[in-house]
Amino acid sequence: MKRILYLFVFVVACNTSNKKPFYDFETHFEKTNGLETATYQQTIQFYKNLAETYSQISIDSIGETDSGKPLHLVILNPDSEFNFSEIRKNKRILFINNGIHPGESEGIDATMMLFRDIAQGNIEVPKNTVLVTIPIYNVGGSLNRNSTTRTNQNGPKNYGFRGNARNYDLNRDFIKCDTKNAKTFTEIFHLIKPDVFIDNHVSNGADYQYTLTHLFTQHNKMGGSLGSFMHSKMMPQLEKKLADKNWDITPYVNVFNQVPEKGFSQFMDYPRYSTGYTTLFNTLGMMVETHMLKPYKQRVEGTYELMKSMIEITEEHGEEISRLRKNAMSEIRNKETYSLDWTVDTNRTTALNFKGFEGTIVKSSVTGFDRLKYDRAKPFEKEVAYQNYFTPIIEVEIPKAYIIPQGWFNVIDLLKLNQVEMTRFKKDTTITVESCKIADYKTRQMPYEGHYQHYNTTVETTKKPIQFLKGDFLISTNQNALRYLLETLEPQAPDSFFNWNFFDTILQQKEEFSPYVWEDKIAELLFANPRLQIAFNVKKSYDKTFADNWYEQLDWLHKQTEFYEKSHLQYPIYRVLD
Repeated sequence: MKRILYLFVFVVACNTSNKKPFYDFETHFEKTNGLETATYQQTIQFYKNLAETYSQISIDSIGETDSGKPLHLVILNPDSEFNFSEIRKNKRILFINNGIHPGESEGIDATMMLFRDIAQGNIEVPKNTVLVTIPIYNVGGSLNRNSTTRTNQNGPKNYGFRGNARNYDLNRDFIKCDTKNAKTFTEIFHLIKPDVFIDNHVSNGADYQYTLTHLFTQHNKMGGSLGSFMHSKMMPQLEKKLADKNWDITPYVNVFNQVPEKGFSQFMDYPRYSTGYTTLFNTLGMMVETHMLKPYKQRVEGTYELMKSMIEITEEHGEEISRLRKNAMSEIRNKETYSLDWTVDTNRTTALNFKGFEGTIVKSSVTGFDRLKYDRAKPFEKEVAYQNYFTPIIEVEIPKAYIIPQGWFNVIDLLKLNQVEMTRFKKDTTITVESCKIADYKTRQMPYEGHYQHYNTTVETTKKPIQFLKGDFLISTNQNALRYLLETLEPQAPDSFFNWNFFDTILQQKEEFSPYVWEDKIAELLFANPRLQIAFNVKKSYDKTFADNWYEQLDWLHKQTEFYEKSHLQYPIYRVLD
């Protein structure tokens, strides 16, 4: 009898050990009837349970963040294939980033439900699209939970903080990579090589009737056939699909402290932003911006429906997206110039049938000054001018290659992180290059994301032979990272490494002159160089400030001679044109 009992216990134990545990996949958002968002711990555990239960879902931790915790990467593929090299052979990849600003948590909750519903067969499983998500990108901000810092926002009850563990705004860090978060994101992005990218956010501006707004990367900036596809096909189809589901959507309302019916322009997403960065590698990118004052439940449900619609569009146009992305780099390479900066084209607008609330200027009961007040009892629907066409204001000739001296390892490390192909000189080599001097620039007077950023940068260029040393880097522009190279290495670009202070040491003169010594030496030089004497006299004749400042005169003269150091204002990256 004992032997039979032991056998029974053994069989039961074996059967139960192979049985997967039961998990309740109702999210914290659903359990609280849409009033609360999941914590970091709840979110990661939810995906771990999903992956344990459903073979089509995988979760892994990758890299580091400033919080000390890794980022997590969740993949949903009905084929249970999680090798991206294999996935890219016949499928498209849609990449969803959540919690970059953890107080804007709609995407966190919506994506949890989306992955669950696909895994459980509650919504149609995409056949040719693999979904990938970073459940919470700003881990440090998510752990810094509170209920007060989102002053303008209607729920959820508690949420994370905008700044990360080192108080960086991560949606300003994609190009400069000051944070471990951004470095790990870069690693993940180049591992995935997504076709479509969605970054989920909440707006912070005017009041209007919409719960959902979309912020696609600027189509002129993306350019070519890919930009046209996004502007004329992808965006209108998203709007139509959501309208068919009774979800109105409008472009991101890019105004602050004014009424939108006066008209507004499209937001320009430079490479510091997520979609501006992903555009550099020809990924179709968009941000979802739900409206801060709508109920949280409504905002999450709208985000869910928008992501479903983007999956449908990616499914329907998958082969076209792949073809356009493949051809996009060839289109750029076939051009002689590249546009680095843009401005609104005031000659072209799009008429939006905009649904807003009447806004009026009234006296403030707090300050006594005029203030803007919206009246939700007075909705309207009227035509509004939307400026969504941009025109270039800075263009450069695309070089054949760049040369970077090996000492600038901070830049070289970022290029390597972005999988830039480069070779090193095997011996000292002299090459005729285009050399740039920084002619002028302005600098922010207040700190911005850890930097006193430069802007309005201009350069003076000359062609000359320069000897480069064994170990310096030669970087051909005939590669997939072409746009990344142009946007970071051309100093005039708004988000260039120069403008982000990577080269500030060249802005400081290292060797000076003692006036009492230089007075005698320059007197001799002027006597021996009549042309310099004439130029000096002419400058004093028309520049009164210069004429009244003895030190400025001596400094100007010093800069005209061989004694002035060559490295001052010399941009240390060189362009190879031939």
